[in-house]
Amino acid sequence: MKTASALAAALALSAATVLTAAAPASASPASPDPLERFRHQQLAWSACQEPQLTGTECATLAVPLDYREPQGRTLSLAVSRIRAADPARRRGVLQTNPGGPGNRGLDMPAALRERLAPETAAAYDLVGMDTRGVGASGGLDCGLTRGSWLRSAGSGPAGLAEGLRLAKADADACWNKYPDLLPHLTTRNIARDVDVLRAALGEQRTSFFGQSYGALLGTVYAQLFPQRVDRLVLDSALDPARYGMRTFQDMGGANERALDGFAAWAAPRDAGYHLGATPAAVRATVEGLVRRAEAAPIAVDGFRLDGAMLPVLLAVCQNDDRDGADYADVLRQLLDAADGRPVRVSAVLHELLTVVLDSGPAGGADLAAAIGILCDDVAMPRSAQWYREAVERSRAAQPVFGPVYNGPTPCAFWRGVPLEPPVEVRNAVPALQLHATGDTHAVYQGALALHSRLSGSRLVTVPGRVHTVYLGGYSACADRAVDAYLSTGALPAADTTC
Repeated sequence: MKTASALAAALALSAATVLTAAAPASASPASPDPLERFRHQQLAWSACQEPQLTGTECATLAVPLDYREPQGRTLSLAVSRIRAADPARRRGVLQTNPGGPGNRGLDMPAALRERLAPETAAAYDLVGMDTRGVGASGGLDCGLTRGSWLRSAGSGPAGLAEGLRLAKADADACWNKYPDLLPHLTTRNIARDVDVLRAALGEQRTSFFGQSYGALLGTVYAQLFPQRVDRLVLDSALDPARYGMRTFQDMGGANERALDGFAAWAAPRDAGYHLGATPAAVRATVEGLVRRAEAAPIAVDGFRLDGAMLPVLLAVCQNDDRDGADYADVLRQLLDAADGRPVRVSAVLHELLTVVLDSGPAGGADLAAAIGILCDDVAMPRSAQWYREAVERSRAAQPVFGPVYNGPTPCAFWRGVPLEPPVEVRNAVPALQLHATGDTHAVYQGALALHSRLSGSRLVTVPGRVHTVYLGGYSACADRAVDAYLSTGALPAADTTC
């Protein structure tokens, strides 16, 4: 179980939403380009200093804080690059985004190079970016002490009240420190930054690989700058029309179905894990453990895992259906700990507990970046009663995860409103979509809806449960589709199922 990357997807992607912005009025052909100084800036590349970026070049890109006032304040964004290994066959640049919103992207070129076929990787300069407000690009430091706003509202009013209190504290902490910056951390502005980087790299067009929220960013970029898109890969994309609270609510049902899938896997293995001999018995075991953690936190590995955070940990375990054995082992250890038995904590459980319950300053910074982008993009319900009713409605069909994904986010207490209206994605730009049918973060129905609005796209459907298909190495069939498209520019003749 790749718990660190899985949690980044679960917790940050748990921060995905609705897009914003209408582009500033374009200049007339006779007027000067207001962004000329940004588009023609010279990037000073040098070896990146971070150990994990060995073999990668880094530079800084200047962009306007507010694209409506390009002569005003600027931001300095950290960008990275791995040059094409074969200059003679160089195709151009392939920009990337790992997801989130708010995931750091400087190491994405190296991760992608490891997965691409060598001849494909050799044809591109692979380019990454810490987007505005993230990591080395002026990452927000709001002093937050948790790595995600996700938590279960539990079975009574106290859990929801605590969720509301924490959400307000997170929003207030960021607004008190960054009132001038926060309104401009939008997906629309990030897409504009992507285009400034394209121009600064001297390219007329750019290819783009985005996964999760990064695929959403790719769809927004293609909508705003269709003439600038070369090849576009959208892995596990969110549905732009549902980006926001509805995205989270979709995740509740998806995770409940994933629990059913795990229960069907675990039941025939009851002799090894003792979780239940039937799927219904396994589910009853999990639901019972959640109730026990709510009544009395589970003491394990120096942590106290309560009913608010146990479902979040379980959701991470369900990211990938190849992790059934790890998931079952984690449950067995937690059940034993709840019974007061001595537990030899596995490395997987230790990492899960550490990241879920003790994310440290880095986790708090990543949460701040995620909420900065999310809450700037789309307005969320602001009434405590709305969340109370949404949680209660979810309980019958989603007893474990409904109280997680219907609870309040810091956006409920955001002081600002989106500066620009949502982007309506509908175009004919050629694109390759990849999506797993059991994705617990970006549901497959959303992929179908997006596909219908991208008339030039082809959809590669991957049966199974995983989020981010390509970098996860989940499907050799999907891998071949990506490599073939990036190498030749030819999309599959029709939608395919691997």
